[in-house]
Amino acid sequence: GTEIRLPIAHMVCNQSPPVGEKPSLMTFREVETMFHEFGHAIQHMLTTQDEGLVAGIRGVEWDAVELPSQFMENWCYDKPTIDKMAIHYETGETIPAELWEKIKAAKNFRAGSMMLRQLQFAVTDLTLHSTFDPQGAKSGKKSVHDAYQEVAKTYQVTQPMEYDRFLCAFSHIFAGGYSAGYYSYKWAEVLSADAFAAFEEVGLENDDKVQETGRRFRDTVLSLGGGKDAGTVFKLFRGREPTPDALLRHSGLVSA
Repeated sequence: GTEIRLPIAHMVCNQSPPVGEKPSLMTFREVETMFHEFGHAIQHMLTTQDEGLVAGIRGVEWDAVELPSQFMENWCYDKPTIDKMAIHYETGETIPAELWEKIKAAKNFRAGSMMLRQLQFAVTDLTLHSTFDPQGAKSGKKSVHDAYQEVAKTYQVTQPMEYDRFLCAFSHIFAGGYSAGYYSYKWAEVLSADAFAAFEEVGLENDDKVQETGRRFRDTVLSLGGGKDAGTVFKLFRGREPTPDALLRHSGLVSA
């Protein structure tokens, strides 16, 4: 039919329960999760697509489906944003500056190791689904474990033990829907960090510019859904191809 229905999103969240006389108090990770899931919700609710199969979060390529959600997580590390909601339930005070610096430092603890880990998993996945020869493995040539060890030479500081059978538990790519797609975890981080950098570039304290950039983000990433391919949508917002520069900076791996 021709009837247009407004999208509705339900966010069902679990969080830390009350303890004794204290109310339910969210951990920082729970706040991050709430912001993350809200990113999915607003992409669903702000769609301008009339065709349901590509409206909101539907029809978005796997590479970019986590862009709005991971983008929202960045606001958790913007203190003026957090100060509007994170106040002490007894005193009304905001997070002290010293504690805030510790939170930011903890975010990037071993960021380089974590990035290497994700890259290793992604390249292993792509190797097994592209150049690896399963028939060769049957005839006693290179096995999946040999392929894993080969990739590890580039991405691990210490080589895995010869008897390492990590792949037997790598359910993401064998039973979790990420076959040849595990790279999308890290690629979505590239997209989301680059998108947030657009707000940083205009100045997070500049409300007018932030709102202007936010409207452009709404009118592209959040509204177009799967109606256009993800690369085109990103370029409509950013005006160029994505780069990893912002992710490296946010991760503390290059100078700010």
